[in-house]
Amino acid sequence: MVLGAGLGGFADGIVLHQIAQWHSMGSAILPPHTMDAMRRNMEWDGWFHAAMLVLCLGGVFMLWNGARRGTTPRTAPEMAGQMLFGWGLFNLIEGVVDHHLLNLHHVRDLPVHEPVLDWLFLGIGGIGLMLAGRLLMRPSAVRATDAPI
Repeated sequence: MVLGAGLGGFADGIVLHQIAQWHSMGSAILPPHTMDAMRRNMEWDGWFHAAMLVLCLGGVFMLWNGARRGTTPRTAPEMAGQMLFGWGLFNLIEGVVDHHLLNLHHVRDLPVHEPVLDWLFLGIGGIGLMLAGRLLMRPSAVRATDAPI
């Protein structure tokens, strides 16, 4: 789940911050309308990506440690489910804290804030990904080859 949270944060930063340029980490409190404001937002985005790198590295070491103990996911869907659940949990926490409580940025700050996107982000990108991940983590039905003879 931790690896999924880190990769989800990277996806958010790459897609919404860099490619779509809908927001930066602090764009609701310091709109990037000047070169200095753009520079400061880019620096905050860099710190965000550094934190996501730490999450990913932590997730990789947790996965490695689980492999040594024999507690890693047994199937690809279970692994994907754990990663989706972590991504959704990250989105839910980041969305509530950054978008609603601290008002640092919103899903779409630039050119204008569109509040409905913040709620869709929580619903689809948070709860929706967590539910999809949970469904994939469910134990699968016993296959005919696994049944006792």
